[in-house]
Amino acid sequence: MAEFVFMLTKDDATVPAALETYEAIRPTALRYVGFKDVGQPVDVLRRLVETMHEDGRTVMLEVVSERRDDELRSIETALGLGVDWLLGGTHADDGLRLTAGSGVRYCPFPGTVIGHPSLLRGTVEGICGDARALTAREGVHGLDLLAYRYDGDVEGLVGAVCAAASGPVITAGSIDSLERIAAIERLGAWGFTIGGAIFDGLLPGGPDVRAQVEAVLEFCGRQDAGDPVAAVAG
Repeated sequence: MAEFVFMLTKDDATVPAALETYEAIRPTALRYVGFKDVGQPVDVLRRLVETMHEDGRTVMLEVVSERRDDELRSIETALGLGVDWLLGGTHADDGLRLTAGSGVRYCPFPGTVIGHPSLLRGTVEGICGDARALTAREGVHGLDLLAYRYDGDVEGLVGAVCAAASGPVITAGSIDSLERIAAIERLGAWGFTIGGAIFDGLLPGGPDVRAQVEAVLEFCGRQDAGDPVAAVAG
């Protein structure tokens, strides 16, 4: 079963109503919650982390800043907030230097990442080589793969990266259907993030955010039984 990470984000930024949205989904069985390094002030992010930790949840921050200096500031902010996982970023040397000894699980982007919202570019072979090299480095726990932000064979890419990496692969970006969730699980991804698709009401149970979160959790819990896509979608 792939792990579901609900991101309090849309268009690669933390949503304005992040605190209120989290309150709405607090009663669910969700284990992992995250947000981006842009969109909300640090005091809001700190309140989110504190509340999530009080609830026993694992907190992830994804770095999507385009400039190196902004990325490094975001990593430092993440460490100050005490998040559990640090996703994204393209400057692994700097990221490893900053996260050394922190205990945070660092999962940078493989491949060439451009723009905002972030897009993944490069060949499957090149991205896999990057994935292999990154996860061979001490201090890199896994990878944050922008699977459905890739302009090529997405399923071929996910399967190849999962085979090449020596740590967990989290697929992120534009996962907007149960079919895509089923595909990335079949291809061996450790987990996946969904943010904007839920805020746009694209998953079963929409437009209600809590209902969609619960539908995805239910779907992930019944992957071995019958036709889960039809069962949950119906």
